[in-house]
Amino acid sequence: MRELKVVGLEVNGTRIICETDDSAEKFVLRSDERLKAAVRGDRAGSNQTTIDVEVPNVLRPREIQAKIRAGASVEQVAAAAGVDIGRVERFAHPVLLERSRAAELATAAHPVLSDGPSVLTLLETVTAALIARGLDPEKTEWDAWRNEDGRWTVQMAWKAGMSDNVAHFRYAPGAHGGTVTAFDDAAYQLIDPSYARPLRPLAPVAQLALGDPEPVAPAPKPAPLPAPTPEPEPAVDETPSPEVKPSRPKKARPTVPAWEDVLLGVRSSGGQR
Repeated sequence: MRELKVVGLEVNGTRIICETDDSAEKFVLRSDERLKAAVRGDRAGSNQTTIDVEVPNVLRPREIQAKIRAGASVEQVAAAAGVDIGRVERFAHPVLLERSRAAELATAAHPVLSDGPSVLTLLETVTAALIARGLDPEKTEWDAWRNEDGRWTVQMAWKAGMSDNVAHFRYAPGAHGGTVTAFDDAAYQLIDPSYARPLRPLAPVAQLALGDPEPVAPAPKPAPLPAPTPEPEPAVDETPSPEVKPSRPKKARPTVPAWEDVLLGVRSSGGQR
C-alpha cells in the first residue's frame, strides 16, 4: 500500500485532498463517520474500514475450504485469488483428507443396478471389469468432492493405452457401506455385470459378406508344344573309296667306314683285307 498525505480540503469541506510523495497524483478521501472515528482513535468504529481496505481480494479460510471441498485444487484456488500456494495449503489440508476419506468409503459402497444394489462392492465390481478388459486395476486414482446439494461425487481415473479415462459416481452413505449410482456412461459400463460394452466407443467396422464365396475360374491350361521334327539321316556316299597303295620300302644307304677303319684295313662288312 502507498502512503498518502493530506494537502487540503475541498471548498465545501466534505472531502479531503491527499497525494503521495513520489508522484504528483492527487486523491480524494470522503470524510464520513468511519474516517472521523479513525482520526479520533476509535478502534471499534474504524475496524470495519481496516478489513475492507486490507483484505478486499484475499479469501478467508472458510472460503478456501469451501472451494477445495467443491473439487477445486490448491493450485486453482491460489491462482484465482492471486495468493501464495502455501497460504491455501494451510487451510486446504484437512479438507483434502476429508475428500480422500469420502472416496475410500465410496469404494466400499454397493453399486445400484437395474434389479437393486449389487452384492459386490464398487471396488470389487470395478476391479473385475478392468481385469475382464485386460487393464490393470492397480493403476486407478480415486477422488471425491461435495456438491452444492450436499451429496458426494466420486471420480475414478484410469489409463487405457494412450488415453486418459474418468468415470463418475454419486455416493450416498448409509447402512452396509452405502450405495453408489453411475453418473455417466463410463460409470455405467464399469458396473455392467455382463461387460458386453467396451469402455470406449469404437468406430464402426465395415460389414463383411458372409455368403458362399463365388467360385474362382480355373486358370487356362498352357497350349501343348509342337512335337519336334525328326532330323533327316545323313546320306550314305556309296562311291567306292580309292585303294591306298602300299608304300615302297626305302633303299638302305651304304655304310661309310670310319677313318680309323680305313687305316687299319678293316672292311665295311667287318672283315680284314
